[in-house]
Amino acid sequence: MGNLTPAMSSNTPAIDLKNVTAGYFATPVISDLTLTVTTGERVAIIGPNGAGKSTLFRIITGLIRPTGGTVTLYGQPLLKITAAERARTIAIVSQELESTMPFTAGELVMMGRTAALSRWSPPSREDRRIIAEAMALTETSHLKRRIFQEMSGGERQRVSIAMALAARPRIILLDEPTAHLDMNHRLDTLLLIERLNREQGVTIMMIGHDLNLAAEYFPRMVLLHEGRIVADGSPAQVLTSEILSPVYRCGVTIHPDPATGALRVFPTKL
Repeated sequence: MGNLTPAMSSNTPAIDLKNVTAGYFATPVISDLTLTVTTGERVAIIGPNGAGKSTLFRIITGLIRPTGGTVTLYGQPLLKITAAERARTIAIVSQELESTMPFTAGELVMMGRTAALSRWSPPSREDRRIIAEAMALTETSHLKRRIFQEMSGGERQRVSIAMALAARPRIILLDEPTAHLDMNHRLDTLLLIERLNREQGVTIMMIGHDLNLAAEYFPRMVLLHEGRIVADGSPAQVLTSEILSPVYRCGVTIHPDPATGALRVFPTKL
């Protein structure tokens, strides 16, 4: 599959928020937040419920307009980018894709290509090639004619990612993509995300509650608490008892996994 991102320096900011404040009904959820994600990074956004993680994603996609600060995508002010262009630039993978109609996997992935099509134009041979490549990359080609509702949770999540890839986005935002998956399918999904980032150069941001999985598969972690960034860095820099305990309001112990070396976080009573 061809590179999903344009040729540019790895130091080019894909996402740049400066002193951003935003919320709902005049109540700020994000306050004076500054965050830069460079092209090709893989970043986990962590934090307790209500920390502002989903609001951050809505700001980046333009669903919420900040009341203060600036947001840019690849150097362009977000508010000057059309909704259609934002849809071609950013793809979103939610916890679980819902479909009440008996669509096949192939039909759903085709829908993911919609943002890249001209209005009223049927899919071209090139569009079909891109769809086939997205399904091949996510190992869902054999599911093309399967009804989506009849698939396992892991299969549905891979189809969701294929659907996102069909638009050939520069950025993929994942909102707890492993929340409803069992252990094996969580691993498969995270390995796929890691491969997309490494081989295709897609910039990845993921909201996650599982600190251990995030620590193993994401080289950068951003910890939010009450709408502010509390820590931003490598797992070793962010996952410390001094940082986590006051945010999660419990004691924590942290040890490296003897098999992988990745940090493991365990809650304890204060």
